[in-house]
Amino acid sequence: MPNTQELYDARIKRVADAVQLIEPDRIPIVPVFQAFPVYYMNKWTIQDLMKDYHKCTEVYDHLYDHFQPDLGWDPILFYPVNYMETTGINWFRWPGKHFDNSNVMYQYIEGEYMKGDEYPEAIRDMTKFMMNKWIPRSFSKLSGLAKVDFRNSMWFGHMGAFAAFSDPEVQESFKALFKAGQELMDWFIYLGEYQAHMKEKYGIPPLYAGFAYAPFDMIGDSLRGTKEILMDMYDHPDELLELIEVATDFAIQDTIAGSSGKATPYVWYWLHKGVDDFMSKAQFEKFYWPSLRRYITAVADAGLTPVIYVEGSYNHRLEYLSEVPKGKVVYDFEYIDMAAAKKALGGHSCIMGNVPAYTLSYGSKQDTIDCVKSLIDTCAPGGGYILDTGTMIDDAKPENIEAMFETVYTYGKR
Repeated sequence: MPNTQELYDARIKRVADAVQLIEPDRIPIVPVFQAFPVYYMNKWTIQDLMKDYHKCTEVYDHLYDHFQPDLGWDPILFYPVNYMETTGINWFRWPGKHFDNSNVMYQYIEGEYMKGDEYPEAIRDMTKFMMNKWIPRSFSKLSGLAKVDFRNSMWFGHMGAFAAFSDPEVQESFKALFKAGQELMDWFIYLGEYQAHMKEKYGIPPLYAGFAYAPFDMIGDSLRGTKEILMDMYDHPDELLELIEVATDFAIQDTIAGSSGKATPYVWYWLHKGVDDFMSKAQFEKFYWPSLRRYITAVADAGLTPVIYVEGSYNHRLEYLSEVPKGKVVYDFEYIDMAAAKKALGGHSCIMGNVPAYTLSYGSKQDTIDCVKSLIDTCAPGGGYILDTGTMIDDAKPENIEAMFETVYTYGKR
């Protein structure tokens, strides 16, 4: 029986082989669990975990006592409510505050946190825009940052900049930031401790080194909103493209700096607005793909491994996806013809996916077995395949999760 270090090393190699288009000893399994660990244990609620993240240890240990993937999540998906209360976050809803049901997942609420006529301001100085506009609009208890400006601090200009800190609203905002900073750092320390625990107790490597988004989505998700940014392709096309380039530059720098040197090299990109149904191929070619390709390529060239979590349908986007470094990128698909994905990317990029959530939640055990076998038959030959769930998993049947793992362990052996 291998010890946990041997299990850890074998899992690291198994996934790395798949990424590099080498047939591993077994098909790697890397499911994306969301609320499932909470529902599976059925002791604590999502509200309980967000109020006290230390309870996550028991919940995730229960999960890994029964299911051991080749890369695993720490409890990062259960954000702590303390810093959210401290900052007064406006675009997030969570159980216990906004929902009566204590055991439902939190929700993001898009808003127009940058106006259409503010593109020039954001392009000229993104740092100032974030401090003076986006943060005060996004966090009710940080409104005082709108009054802080260091741009003209040279020579005795600093006196005016420093005098702003006499304002009670500014002082209260910085007090909130100090408190939120400590709350977040405590959480980050806990996550690091749990990753070490995963390795020592189970031999499971962490699933991620960092997270990323398509530059178009960064602006659409957090600044403009979906409807607004899709209209901006018509109303503000040049300014949108210019801001996308600004966002891409700092995203590349921040991602490489923040993700390098971690236990695993996987940077997960969460794609949202480039799907078949949201924009035409011409719009995808102009507004979405060039910056994302540049971002993916830069991160891959830095020795990290982009894992592109392709939410939604990309059946009409496959022709573009091979325009990245060969054997260095993983595409994780939600809704797509996996045979078509294998044909388009086989021998070039590892593909990942995509056991449907509806099969795991509503299908039978045999349905799950048949689905997993079909995916392995379709995607595994020649290497370059990792089995994953099509979406983040919440209320799946435990017997179907068990069937998914067991089928990979047996049918997925080389």
